[in-house]
Amino acid sequence: MEESSRRTFLKLAGFSALGLGAKPVLDAFASSGGVQSKPMVMKGEKALQAKRWALVIDTRKFKSEKDLEPMIEVCHKIHNVPKLENKRHEIKWLWTEEFKHIFSSQTHDFLDERVKDLPFLTLCNHCEKPACVRACPTKATFKRADGIVLMDFHRCIGCRFCMAACPYGSRSFNFRDPRPFIKETNLKFPTRMKGVVEKCNFCAERLAVGKIPACVEVSKGALAFGDLGDSKSKVRELLSSNFTIRRKPALGAGPSVFYIV
Repeated sequence: MEESSRRTFLKLAGFSALGLGAKPVLDAFASSGGVQSKPMVMKGEKALQAKRWALVIDTRKFKSEKDLEPMIEVCHKIHNVPKLENKRHEIKWLWTEEFKHIFSSQTHDFLDERVKDLPFLTLCNHCEKPACVRACPTKATFKRADGIVLMDFHRCIGCRFCMAACPYGSRSFNFRDPRPFIKETNLKFPTRMKGVVEKCNFCAERLAVGKIPACVEVSKGALAFGDLGDSKSKVRELLSSNFTIRRKPALGAGPSVFYIV
């Protein structure tokens, strides 16, 4: 089945190259039966529910990159993210960047020194209108009803259209088999294979059993996770009482990750 889908995609991609255009090609692929039905939010007895999940990062509680290491380490450990020395092959779910790199449109010569030199926690923004989902020809990446953008690793054919569409650089591609580079495999979460795209999933597997995201759990209050659709939630409380910014808001993607500066 998987091999058949790959052949179908390559054939349709060839038609696109001949000038038929992207939309007819994607429509044709959809009609071929290769599109996943609309995903449902997992509803277990203990599952945490929300209209739209969001993350608020209080940058005032961080002083150096060392403060962010526990969050990155726990995320990568439980999600079997490999540690590769070659930067070109690096896989990242959470990582740090400077203000000028992730908020390029908001930087200026008189930026506050604390903000200018501070490392910012970076991840998938789980956008309200995710370009990656629209670009994926196999629906390997999809958006749930609660706003979480996920990856179906088995449906990914490695075309990297989602990576090209993402304006935040939040996705990684496995140029090589990642499994030999995982120090301690978490058997409760799937490992990936060569040729597959991956990214942060807002710890969807933890939400399904009533747990908050691992990075939030170890953040000592610096990260808050909650329902953006609930006016009484912690994230709404923080947003209403603090000045926050989001990455590249002018694009209209509607990121669900907010930064208190």
